[in-house]
Amino acid sequence: MKNICIIPARGGSKRIPRKNIKDFLGKPIIAYSIEAALNSNLFDEVMVSTDDEEIAEIAKKHGAKVPFMRSVKNSNDFATTFDVIEEVIAEYKSQGIEFEKGCCIYSCAPFTTSKKIQEAFDKLKEQDFDTVFPVVPYGLPIQRALKIQEGKIIMFNEEHKNTRSQDLEKSYHDTGQFYWFNKEAILNKRSLLTDNVGAIIVSELECQDIDTEMDWKMAEIKFEMRIK
Repeated sequence: MKNICIIPARGGSKRIPRKNIKDFLGKPIIAYSIEAALNSNLFDEVMVSTDDEEIAEIAKKHGAKVPFMRSVKNSNDFATTFDVIEEVIAEYKSQGIEFEKGCCIYSCAPFTTSKKIQEAFDKLKEQDFDTVFPVVPYGLPIQRALKIQEGKIIMFNEEHKNTRSQDLEKSYHDTGQFYWFNKEAILNKRSLLTDNVGAIIVSELECQDIDTEMDWKMAEIKFEMRIK
C-alpha cells in the first residue's frame, strides 16, 4: 500500500498576497503542513503542487518534493481541490507510479498535526470511507440562524424559535485543513464529498480559517494559546 500527501500551493493568492509562504510565527506557513506530513511517517511521497518557483524552492527546503509544476489550467481561481488531486495522480501514473490512498493537506493549515493525520487515516481504513476530514462544531445552533429581509430580522427556521439549545441537533463545518481519501473511490465518483464520508472532530482552538489579515492574527493567537 502506497500513500501520497499532496499539498496544493498556487502562487496567485489574492486576499493575502503570497499567503502560502508568508511568515507564521517564525517560518513559512506551508512548512507546518509539510512537517506534519513528514512527521506522521504515513507517506511514501510528500509533494507540493504549485505553479510558483519561489514556493517550490521553499517547499523543497522544508523537505517536500516538487517533481513537476502545476498546469496553467489548474492554477486559476476556478480550479478545485479535486482538479489538483486528479492532475497530480495522473502525472504520477504517467511516470509509472501509483498510490492507493492520499491526503490533501492545505498549505495554510498550521493546526494540522501528525496525530490528527494518523487519527483520520485510521478511520479511513477501519471504516472503509471514501474520504475522512476534520470538522468542528458550530459555536451556535444553526437552527437559530437569522436573515435580514426587507430590513427586518427573520429566522430561517421559525419552528425552532422556542426550542431549547440542548434539544437541537449538533452541527459541524469543515475545518479546511486536510482530506484523506481512497484514490479509486474519489476518481470514480469525481468528488471528495461522496456519499461515504467520515470525520474526526476537533475543537475551536485547533482550527482557524485563514482568508483575511484578521484571520491570520487570530490564527497566531490561537496557535500560541495551544502551545501554552
